[in-house]
This record gives sequence, structure tokens and C-alpha cells, in this order.
Amino acid sequence: MDPSPLTVLHDVFGYPEFRGPQGAIVEHVVAGGDALVLMPTGGGKSLCYQIPALCRPGVAVVVSPLIALMQDQVAALEQLGVRAAALNSALPPGEARATERALAEGVLDLLYVAPERLVTDDFLERLDHTHLALFAIDEAHCVSQWGHDFRPEYRRLDILGTRYPKVPRLALTATADGPTRSDIVERLDLSRAKRFVAGFDRPNIRYTVVMKDNARAQLKHFLSEGRRGQSGIVYCLTRKRVNEIAAWLASEGWTALPYHAGLEPEVRSQNQERFIREDGVVIVATIAFGMGIDKPDVRFVAHLDLPRSLEAYYQETGRAGRDGLPAEAWCAYGGQDASRHRQLIQISDSPEEQKRIENQKLSTLLGYCETTRCRRQVLLEYFDETLAEPCGNCDTCLTPVDSFDGTVEAQKALSCVYRTGQRFGAAHVIDVLVGNANERAERLRHDQLPTFGVGADHSVKAWRSYIRQLVALRLLEVDVEGHGGLRLGPEAEVRPVLRGERNVEFRLDPATKRQPREKKRQSATASVIQNPADEALFQALREARMELARAQGVPPYVIFHDATLVEIAVRRPGGLQDLADIPGIGAAKLERYGAAILEVVAHGVGA
Repeated sequence: MDPSPLTVLHDVFGYPEFRGPQGAIVEHVVAGGDALVLMPTGGGKSLCYQIPALCRPGVAVVVSPLIALMQDQVAALEQLGVRAAALNSALPPGEARATERALAEGVLDLLYVAPERLVTDDFLERLDHTHLALFAIDEAHCVSQWGHDFRPEYRRLDILGTRYPKVPRLALTATADGPTRSDIVERLDLSRAKRFVAGFDRPNIRYTVVMKDNARAQLKHFLSEGRRGQSGIVYCLTRKRVNEIAAWLASEGWTALPYHAGLEPEVRSQNQERFIREDGVVIVATIAFGMGIDKPDVRFVAHLDLPRSLEAYYQETGRAGRDGLPAEAWCAYGGQDASRHRQLIQISDSPEEQKRIENQKLSTLLGYCETTRCRRQVLLEYFDETLAEPCGNCDTCLTPVDSFDGTVEAQKALSCVYRTGQRFGAAHVIDVLVGNANERAERLRHDQLPTFGVGADHSVKAWRSYIRQLVALRLLEVDVEGHGGLRLGPEAEVRPVLRGERNVEFRLDPATKRQPREKKRQSATASVIQNPADEALFQALREARMELARAQGVPPYVIFHDATLVEIAVRRPGGLQDLADIPGIGAAKLERYGAAILEVVAHGVGA
């Protein structure tokens, strides 16, 4: 008789009960149903297929896009006593053959495989003779051309439904807007699948967006606020910038490593391994890094350049705080970022419809950056979710943004762009607005225009902010095909403003105001651990975990998450039964590590 889901959850994974919709998803899949699962990073997506895999007879085949993700998942499952393996191009031939034999002999519970290998004739023939428990398609947003991580090989996975119609299939992702969800359902032939959409909120993450004003100095200030010794990710747009920022951070005393597709594969792999296995490493990366990284104790994600969309931003910031402890999402944003992205969209080989959608998504992201509202409310609304009250854990909640009716200023700027011919960049338009009678304005006779000097009551810096916000509101557009000149946005948007039928509200940039001195930030564990002796025990447990991890050649978090160590430090279990009651400690880990952990606790009791 197969074990019940709750028994597996407790005995193998060490948790007393399911969270949110996990229980309903597991029950549905164990019964043989297909499912589309949208659940935030850190919400426990993996359990939604791992537990059914252990409850249903046969082997579960998990489609995973990255070798690093497969390796992490397999290592974590082996720690739990689960028979798991992976097939990928990094395996030596001998290991690959051994895994194939184990598959044929039916001695595996879960097998992780890349989509390219799965759809080969040879592998499908192997599956034809295998007792299959289920198929799990992880990072399912990769199937969608509207998503931020499109991978063509995912398109061929619809063969699974046709070839194995009686085997349940799950498509799982942490982020997908409406068009992406529809594309997943269509491309994977999941029209009859039950949809489970968990809340997208990550309340432990604090969201902050700052206007760029010496980005390096701003990043240095952010990192210096008590983040020494923490693991984090800094995203940059280009490989050159990644190399420069990583070298600069290293010169400032940080353990900072670059990661991008231009590095030698060995260097990339080594840097990723150090980030995963060591504490306090900062990885500086392009978006080539991150998808599928299981490291739960990433304390911050910083964007030194604007990401591509709000969906990508959510996915990338979601790599912070997977353990549920406090984490930070920090982003520096400037008007040039938007122009650069629009130019990249314009010169791409994508169809016009896709370019239109990407531009629309970028505009939504700009609106998020410029908002005066609670950032979490704006972010969740993008995923069709409503947060009734402001979150109290983002910059606009903690330091409310001043705003004013800027309709007149908007009219002046729009009129100036129109009268100068809709072909000049922001710098020249601002010169005309503030009445800067320079050689260019005189040569073009723009000093004779009615709009010359009409904005002299505002500074150049203020006008930069207003124009940036007008671009975010789509009242102005940047001509990416030309030389970055400003032009009026869609007539339906602009005309009501010029006629005074629509008001425009501008935010006052925090950068233009004197900032209140921030209180010293607490560590990630400070909200849970109040007693200095408990904090000392927590650090001792982390050191013991690191020794165990090094001895086995695995990342520390596959032994125990920080959240589990916090519980141990606070509760101070006196025996194995007490230890077994702590979430995250199943039977296999209790047997393997129980004595060692209790010894560390015993030494810390008198502290």
C-alpha cells in the first residue's frame, strides 16, 4: 500500500502540515489529475510533485532547464533518503549508464532530465518501457514566447500528453502573467488541467527603487548597511558592466564573482559553485544567472540596471529570501535604462506583435518604478492579485513619496517636444524649457519658441524627473530607431492632457529631498532571535552545518535551511524527539545528523 501524502510530508520532509494550496495540488495529482501550478519562489512548488512521486507507483520524470538546478534538487533529495538521479550532459558516461540502468530496473523515485534529452527518440523509447508516476515540467514559463525566459526546446513537450495520455502532468512556475499562462496551457496541451494559483506575495522581501545618481556609490551605500557576510546577487545589463562591478566590489573588500555567458564555462561553473556552497559570496551577473538556483539564504538581490519587465523583476527578486527570513530587493533606475531596453527590443529579430508586447511590459515596469503607491500592491496587481492594505515593507510605505498635480508641467513639456519637432533628446528639450540660450538653441531658433523658458521655475534635475515620468506614463516616447529623440505618445493619451481633461500627478524624486537617516538594519535572523545566546548558538550551528556540507561535497542548505537552524537555536531541543518536532527535519536527517546537532546544542545551553 502506497503511503499517504501527509505521512510522506512528515516522515521524509519533516513538516507537520501542507502550506496554502499544496495539499489540494498533491491530492489532485496523486489521484491522476493534470495541473498548472503558479506558486511564488519559496512557496514549496517542488513538494507539489515530489510528494506525489513518492505516493504513486513508478518513477516521476522532472523536466528541468538547468544542470545546476538538477544537481541541487538531487543532492537535497538524497539527503532525505529519496532515490533521485539526473541525466544531463555534465555526467561522465559511466554515471549516465548507471542512471539509465536504474531507470530500466525501476529503482528510482525521481529522474531529472533536460527537455532536449527528454524528446529524443532514444529516451522516449526508454520511457515507453518504464512505469511512469508522473511528468513535472518545472520553470514552465520557458515554453512561452511572451515570457521572459523563452526556450524553444520546451515547445516540443506537448508530445508527453499525446504519447502518455494516462500519466499525470504538472506544469509549474513561480511567475506568469495572463498571456504567459495562456501560452503554457496551449503549448503543453493542458486545457483540461486544473489551475492552482497561489498568492504571489513575498512578504519577507522589502522592495526599494532608487533613482540613479552615481549608481556605484548608491550600491556601496546599500551594501554597507549591515550586509557584510551575506549572500547576494547584483544584476547588470551587460557583460562588460558585470566584469567592472565585480572587480570594483572585490577591491572594496567583498567576495564578489562575475557570472555571464561570455566567461569560460569552467570559470562560470566555479563561480556558481562558490556562491552555492559558501556563505557571504556576492555574485555579479547578467540575467544568464539565477533561474533554478535553489540557494535559500540569498539575503539581497540588487539591480544596478533596470530589468526587462515586471515579470522578470519579480522572478529575479524572488531569488532572495527563499527561506522566509527577511530579504531585500533593491533597484537603481534611470531614464537611460528605459531607452536602452527599447532600443534592444527594436533591433531584435522578434515579430512586431512580440515587440509590441515587450514594449508594453517595459512601460508597466516603468510605471512600477515611478509609482507613489505601495510597491507591493502595484506588483501584485500585475499578477491579478489584490493586496487590501499597503504592505508597510517597501520604500514608498516606509518613506511616503511626496507628489503634486503636475498637469501644467506636463502640458509645458509635451508642447515643447511638439514645437521643437519631436526629434530632440531630453537634454535639449529641457534647455528650451528652462530658457538656456546656448549656441544650439540659438542656431535652431528654438530660443524664439513660445515654450522657451516657460519651465524656468523648475530646476534641470526636476525636469529630468518629470520627463522620465512622462515616458513612464506613455505620454512621451523615445525614438529608438533614431537617436533617442522624444516624441509625443499615442494621441488618445496625450490629447486629454493638453486639453486639461486629464490630470497628471508627478512624484517628487526622493533624490531631490534630504533623506532621513535610516536606522541601522537588523540581521535577517533578528526578528526571530532576540537572545544574544541564541544568536551565538545559531552561528555555532551554521559552522557545524558547513563542516558537514564540506565533508559530503554538498551545499550547506541541503543539510538544513537557516530557518531550521533558527528554530533549533530558539527551541534548544534536549533529545531526538524534540529535534524531530522542528520543521524541516525528517527521519533520514534525524538519523544522519541528530546526534551532531544535539551535541552543538548541549555545548550552547550554558551560554
